[in-house]
Amino acid sequence: MAETLITLKTRRSCRAYKPELIEEDKLNAIIEAGTYAATGMGRQSPIIIAVTDRTVRDRLSRMNAAVMGAGSDPFYGAPELLIVLADRDMPTYLYDGSLVLGNMMNAAADLGVASCWIHRAKEEFESEEGKAFLKELGIEGNYEGIGHLILGYAAKPAADPAPRKADYVYRV
Repeated sequence: MAETLITLKTRRSCRAYKPELIEEDKLNAIIEAGTYAATGMGRQSPIIIAVTDRTVRDRLSRMNAAVMGAGSDPFYGAPELLIVLADRDMPTYLYDGSLVLGNMMNAAADLGVASCWIHRAKEEFESEEGKAFLKELGIEGNYEGIGHLILGYAAKPAADPAPRKADYVYRV
């Protein structure tokens, strides 16, 4: 079986991480994979924010937890993350950003890096604190948070995949 198909079948979301950062070359490869995601009309509406600084990561964790009214770490202890935002002015922005996240999740798995898509980026970056964070980074525009991709090394082995449902595919 082609290596890509093996990666797609074996990738799992991880919710328990070791504290060490991943290697810079792996992080760069994961980000690059995101930049090659298909986008509507090739317009490349998404942007990626790489967060490796622990203080910034913890700040974003608190912001994300506040959206769901929780005090726990929604990033499951992952030491770093990639945030995907996309330009709302593009009609395909949501799909574009989702494909970026998907590419990066699969690239991470291929490189032996654990990941998990974390939601609430939309609400997080619509908040005053989220807007201020983007402004601090010099990011301007009509961006919507699509998701966070937490990254690191798994603290425990991944679970086996759930069986695929019987009515997943219809052929005509």
